[in-house]
Amino acid sequence: MKFSILLSLYYKEKPEYLEKCFESIWHNQTLKPTEIVLVLDGAIGSELSACVTAWQAMLNETLKVIALPENLGLGKALNEGLKYCTNEWVFRMDTDDICTEDRFAKQVGFIESYPNIVLFGGQILEFNQDISDAHVLKAVPKNHNDIKVFAQKRCPFNHMTVAYQRDAIIKLGGYQHHLFMEDYNLWLRVIAAGYEVANLPDVILYARVGNGMYTRRKGLEYIKSEKKLLDLKKELKLQHPFYANMLFLIRSMFRLLPSTLLGKIYNNFLRKRV
Repeated sequence: MKFSILLSLYYKEKPEYLEKCFESIWHNQTLKPTEIVLVLDGAIGSELSACVTAWQAMLNETLKVIALPENLGLGKALNEGLKYCTNEWVFRMDTDDICTEDRFAKQVGFIESYPNIVLFGGQILEFNQDISDAHVLKAVPKNHNDIKVFAQKRCPFNHMTVAYQRDAIIKLGGYQHHLFMEDYNLWLRVIAAGYEVANLPDVILYARVGNGMYTRRKGLEYIKSEKKLLDLKKELKLQHPFYANMLFLIRSMFRLLPSTLLGKIYNNFLRKRV
């Protein structure tokens, strides 16, 4: 089965992280992708450019590099990349994460076994700097009904693991501008449209979270995004307005907590050490 990998790269990425990412996609993978589409979201600097050029020389036509003249943000960059994906199935990946060796083989096998599924992902282990410290599991529900319920409260997919049918995503308008939550916004629209979704029970990716993750998930801008999420849920009729409003207040309160306390909540209640 042919499939595309879609990534977006911007200037703050570290070359060594991008190198590890590509190694996990290509050298270490039991089933290699047919096509890799890498969107350069604005100028990326000389070091990252050198890394990209080296992989272009190695992969030739397999790697398509789409250079955007300015930084558009993740959602818009991915929409541009989707235009260049020539296969029906598109697998997402972030440029600082590392796939398990059998990620693509497992996902292709799932597609062949469950042809009605339009969108699915998998479980991830989070790590800070060294992959040997990847002991924090970010679990998401596996079957369609559980995902639909979970989506009312939290994002039901690990974005960097998802695979989806390109045409279905484009038909729904692709990614829409929704600061910090472009993926959650899209998943809600997929579910509301009645498409079948799922998640693999397996860990298929190691996600680099970094020390600043919790700092980025707080503040007024995040609360504005929460309000936009609330409005979307009401528009799609995925949740009773009363419960949607209550959840908005609860989620917004968390965005005002100190970073250290927010980090403890994420690690102790929203993650599991394995």
